[in-house]
Amino acid sequence: MFGIVASGRLINTDVQQAAEGQFFLTLEQAESVGHVVVFLTGTVPFNPGFAGAIYFGWPSPDGGITWQYLGYISNDKPSAIFKLARLKPTNMGSNPFMGGTFGTLAATTALIGITVETVNDIIAKQPAEDAVASTITSYNEFCTKMLENFYNYASSFAVGQMDIATVVAQGGGNPSVTYVPMQTLQRWYDIFSKRLATHPNFWKS
Repeated sequence: MFGIVASGRLINTDVQQAAEGQFFLTLEQAESVGHVVVFLTGTVPFNPGFAGAIYFGWPSPDGGITWQYLGYISNDKPSAIFKLARLKPTNMGSNPFMGGTFGTLAATTALIGITVETVNDIIAKQPAEDAVASTITSYNEFCTKMLENFYNYASSFAVGQMDIATVVAQGGGNPSVTYVPMQTLQRWYDIFSKRLATHPNFWKS
């Protein structure tokens, strides 16, 4: 029913049940994991009105497990990505897995816990600070690099107006080829970059 993908690792669908409506997956060597994706495998959907609350469990000094709420998945939102790197050393919240059985964990092993709860209960929860991975920054970085790469690539083929006139005067050139002034490309690059910086999702409208 559930699965996780830790950054740089294979898919893990080895789900274990801690109690009724409570499930968990083991995350070995969790200190090296920056992000994790939690998803529904599609084999068993949630019942209407229910969803899965996602928790990060880290071994506590007293030998127990402390938990922090990350977010949720549902039939309408079958996957979610969370940032773990800044969660492990912080204070964690209350235990949503009272009565659950997890066994003994190594000091570097964490758990991704999932509790089946009503949608209304889940909506009222507050995710841990810094847990939700931001996609805007990565998107901006990708777009910026793509624009720069395109501009540099196109610029490498730039020729001056006099060069074109000379080739044509000598009977060379290809009449089917269209030339675009570099100023036009530069203007487009500047406008697009500014819009991306001020409104990253402008392209959706």
